[in-house]
Amino acid sequence: MENFARFLLRLLLVPVGAMAAITVAMMVVLAAHWNEIVALANADPDAQGDWLLAFVFAGPILALLLSLTLAMTALPAAVGVLISEAFAIRSWIFHALNGGLSAWIGWSIMQDVQAQYRFLTEPRVMVAAGLAGGLAYWLIAGWTAGFWKPVFGPEPARV
Repeated sequence: MENFARFLLRLLLVPVGAMAAITVAMMVVLAAHWNEIVALANADPDAQGDWLLAFVFAGPILALLLSLTLAMTALPAAVGVLISEAFAIRSWIFHALNGGLSAWIGWSIMQDVQAQYRFLTEPRVMVAAGLAGGLAYWLIAGWTAGFWKPVFGPEPARV
């Protein structure tokens, strides 16, 4: 019964950790490009009232672009998470490197789209966002990886 409870806890913690990792990674990208975002917003002071209307119409297109980028980045990260869950790898270094490597893989896969959008062109920002996302995942779900291996308990008896 205890293993089943830990398994249910993993089913809750892993998606919450993934959502936190994505949020932290997006915050790093926004912080890295904050001056460019402000310059873009202040480019035409008379048109600032039209930003809401522009986001209403461009929002679905931006959401599709971000979801494609997120999918290309999250798929390699999911493989790393599955490996960490299967082998109970709880190292923060593993999860940070998993985030950084998956962000770099996602960045390199999306090179055709990057030429059109200035915020996706810098690989260092994407890798830094992946590293931060990996650390956020570790803080929530990675340090207790592996439902079959208890965190705070005696080691199972060896046969």
